[in-house]
Amino acid sequence: MSISASRSDRLALLLLLARIFCPAAEADTIKLASWNLDWLTLLPRSSPLLPSAIPYRQDADWNALALTASHLDADIVAVQEVTDEAALRRLFPAPSYRLVMSHAPIAQNVGLVLRAPWIVTAHATLDAFVRSATHGGHPLRPGLDVTISNGQETLRLLVVHLKSGCWERPWNEKDHSCPILREQIDLIANWMTERDDEGEAYSVLGDFNRRFTPQDPYYLQMTQGMNVTLVTAGLSSPCEGGTYFIDHIVLGGAARNWLIPDSLRVRTYREVDPARLLSDHCPVSVRLNMPDRLSSTHE
Repeated sequence: MSISASRSDRLALLLLLARIFCPAAEADTIKLASWNLDWLTLLPRSSPLLPSAIPYRQDADWNALALTASHLDADIVAVQEVTDEAALRRLFPAPSYRLVMSHAPIAQNVGLVLRAPWIVTAHATLDAFVRSATHGGHPLRPGLDVTISNGQETLRLLVVHLKSGCWERPWNEKDHSCPILREQIDLIANWMTERDDEGEAYSVLGDFNRRFTPQDPYYLQMTQGMNVTLVTAGLSSPCEGGTYFIDHIVLGGAARNWLIPDSLRVRTYREVDPARLLSDHCPVSVRLNMPDRLSSTHE
């Protein structure tokens, strides 16, 4: 055996030992989720921000939701229909989780829950989602644009809760909230185009209030030929009576390559008392494999 071959073998052996004894160097699997929490609030019933016909939870309901959050066991959770951090902390306590939320003067804000080592490096509330530029109407939910990092990789997230009422109607529908939804779809398309131009790994996730399929005209307008992955494509939700999802996770840029195939999961509420006032949506999640830094360095 030549000296050069011997050195090559030693290097291969060292890399193998590093993989065995240094698990931190292996690909990092994370769980990314979206969860509409159905008017999660600590406001009193008399609050002018609250309509009368919403869930008003007792301690047992809060406990059941906290149990569901624990069973979900996600690293990154986009949330919708939450009033503020105080309500969200009932489910995701400190110091285990970090929170970032929009602060619109409404009872249905959006937010992001992060478990270490993920941290927020930048965030912005997108007020363009709040009110239609041409159709007016009451205030809607803002978008939340957040950049997060685990110290090695950076992921850009857009958390949304879009206008309700246009679940399956055609593109040219003039009523049923469709014109407002089309404006919001265009806002997302612009945001995704910017992420692609900047070469970022990204995800748009939340409650889209639209039963997307890869052929849906609203989805086609949003993606505009971009190379993205709709993880819910062609699947029905056990939490939606067997219909297509309205809660979605869209992956773009390098994040598409992180997706673990067939990792989509929906956590139903069968594990807790079904009589409890929990949510009319179930948590939707996927798993991502972050790049293996060691292998990418030596390939």
